[in-house]
Amino acid sequence: MSTPSTSATHSTPAPESTDPRDAAWVDPALVAQIRSDLLDHPGPLTEAAVAAAVRRSGRVLGSAALPELVARLTAQLSGAGPLQPLLDRPGVTDVFVNGPRDVWADFGDGLVPVPLSLGAESDVRALAVRLAASGGRRLDDSSPLVDVRLPDGIRVNAVIPPLSGEVTVLSFRIPRPLAFGLEDLVRDGFIPAPLVTLIAEAVSRRANLLISGGTGSGKTVLLGAMLSAAPERHRLLIVEDSRELAVAHPHVVQLSARQANVEGVGEVPLTTLVRNALRMRPDRLVVGEVRGAEVRDMLTALNTGHEGGCATIHANTCAAVPARLEALGALAGMSAAAVHAQTATAIDLLLHIRRDAAG
Repeated sequence: MSTPSTSATHSTPAPESTDPRDAAWVDPALVAQIRSDLLDHPGPLTEAAVAAAVRRSGRVLGSAALPELVARLTAQLSGAGPLQPLLDRPGVTDVFVNGPRDVWADFGDGLVPVPLSLGAESDVRALAVRLAASGGRRLDDSSPLVDVRLPDGIRVNAVIPPLSGEVTVLSFRIPRPLAFGLEDLVRDGFIPAPLVTLIAEAVSRRANLLISGGTGSGKTVLLGAMLSAAPERHRLLIVEDSRELAVAHPHVVQLSARQANVEGVGEVPLTTLVRNALRMRPDRLVVGEVRGAEVRDMLTALNTGHEGGCATIHANTCAAVPARLEALGALAGMSAAAVHAQTATAIDLLLHIRRDAAG
């Protein structure tokens, strides 16, 4: 397998300073009053609905103060509270809460501390519990950790004490559905120009491609750009754990896995989605990230006439990819020898991507 390597670089400007006062929680009594009013006036929870509830509350506010209060109330009732403005900031890809006053964010150039105060530990825990519930999951002493996808696509991982010590820990992954072409990546310094010719030719020939890289290296961005180069007549079937891929292509079908609900039922794993995708007549089968037993179904598909398949895999170096595939294959009951044999005939090109020292 060919293994050209490239480095991901970013040029997003550093975030503006955030005043900790901007993260103040709204008075709980007012939140309870507005929530009760909204229950009496059912409908979508929008800023307009919250503003109407504030007016009905009799609270006297100036024209400048009302929009700010409404935005905070809406975020606290349905969003991420004081974190919502940070999650909504253009360019942010990850936000981490290691404690009420320990917040970090990645704006494309690596992690930087953000001066936000989230109140007390009880406030952070209450936020985590509510976010889990909004995604149909439970977070409590009997289920002290959860990974959930919110209705807006943001992925949240939450861990509560004692597993996380004395503080609740939150990790947010914010999808940025911006579709890039290969030339866009060259212009932004993401990949070198000579690599575009190689990738474009591989896509044109319907080679089966695997992209490896570490966390946050840009695997998903590169995969989306590669798929954008596929012929328009091709039907792309994309299977993901959570929807992250953005592809500039006229015929794309995206399937996302589903976790079990609070009753422990309703799970739809990637293995099921990969098998179902094969029944949907894909011209190209794409697995957003291979991270479990679905590796067996993917390798089987690529070895039985499904050309032009693509996937990503987490590995810090090219040399680590075989061992990573072995580990995933073991989850599906495959021997190391079987994984090697299947991979050798299924994968035509391996691309490894990494962040450089600049991020």
